[in-house]
Amino acid sequence: MFSNGGLLQLLGKRIYAWSRTDKSASTLALCAMGNQCSNNLGIPPAKGPYPVGCTDLMVDHTTKGTFFRLYYPCQKRETGDRPDWIPCREYFNGLADFMKINRAISEKIFNYLFGSFKIPAYLDAPFKSNDKCPVVVFSHGLGAFRTLYSAVCAEMASNGFIVASVEHRDQSASATFSYREMSDAEKAAGPLPKPSSLPVSDTLVEEWMYYRALVHGESEFEVRNKQVQQRAAECVRALDKLFEINAGMQVDNVLKSQFDWTTLENTMDLCRIAAVGHSFGGATVIQSLCQEVRFKCGIALDVWMTPLDEEIFPKVKQPIFFINSEKFHWAGNISQIKKLDSAGIQRKMITIRGAVHQSFPDFTFLTGNWIGKMMKLKGEIDPAVAMDLSNRASLAFLQRHLGLNKDFNQWDPLIEGKDENLMPGTNITLLQSSI
Repeated sequence: MFSNGGLLQLLGKRIYAWSRTDKSASTLALCAMGNQCSNNLGIPPAKGPYPVGCTDLMVDHTTKGTFFRLYYPCQKRETGDRPDWIPCREYFNGLADFMKINRAISEKIFNYLFGSFKIPAYLDAPFKSNDKCPVVVFSHGLGAFRTLYSAVCAEMASNGFIVASVEHRDQSASATFSYREMSDAEKAAGPLPKPSSLPVSDTLVEEWMYYRALVHGESEFEVRNKQVQQRAAECVRALDKLFEINAGMQVDNVLKSQFDWTTLENTMDLCRIAAVGHSFGGATVIQSLCQEVRFKCGIALDVWMTPLDEEIFPKVKQPIFFINSEKFHWAGNISQIKKLDSAGIQRKMITIRGAVHQSFPDFTFLTGNWIGKMMKLKGEIDPAVAMDLSNRASLAFLQRHLGLNKDFNQWDPLIEGKDENLMPGTNITLLQSSI
């Protein structure tokens, strides 16, 4: 999500420095005012014809298991619970660690700025769709986790997709968790503190995994390439689980949930599956296409190419759509993308004018204008316009390459960059020697 996180880490250090002065209280108030003075903050509701439900699934309580948030078309509801955007305080701690700032200070700031926001979906709402649903597996960026791209995932679900937003356990997420079995000594000692997410078994103990920063002298490619291979394997495991659910196999969810998984039996169109991801998640898309032919196409949002070994590029046979922001890319990144070009396989690229790397996660909707621009969470383009362009272009590409019988082809011109806020290809000039 944050690429290498350098800018936000710098900002975080400034926030921490301010917090240690007499101006700390006014700093927090100023940050809050920046949000309070901005109207209509919040993740926008999805625009498709279906209401959206969501639920969490963890299968196998260890780090070797599968963990994702599922977005899906649901029954129409006048009221219902919407889950918190940040599920619990440990995720705030993870964001603080990722940004290299003090947890105690950052938790107050993050909770004030973001603690009240909700996901635009109904928690555990009953599934409902008139047709079989195509499937998307979504991969988050570096320093993110499963809930931070709800504007993208909910929009797809509102248009009839079932979307599994994977939470990666490769130490690239700012925070994630699993469980271990309680020891005999712990059982004898009595109840442990209540976990943040309730498991179905009282004998499971919650364990948190936080972002792993590179150490001095470590090769970024070697670390990130190992991670991207694990990430792709986790996407494939999520897809395997969806196949089992569609076949009516029993779902053993480690987490307590009211959702009835039997209602998803025979509801998915498993001939029409795509991989979608942002930044490190975009690289995960490409790695996943290489490893799993059931993914029929991929969409890479502002892809970060560093983790990928270019030796896999000739093995990627599926169409890929690269949707870029204007401010993120550089010649080396674009030249790596160009190495995926193929005469016989469609590769499309567009750039959203005025967009920044954070125009794709939900953060872009949740800060006031000046804070958003200072933190590079907002670009010059209206966040809602940028998100609509990205989502509509994505839907048009998915219709084209999954063979959907929808009306998403009304947005086909966006795939070619035909809009005043788009440009075909890239804004980065490449020297011939770099191609």
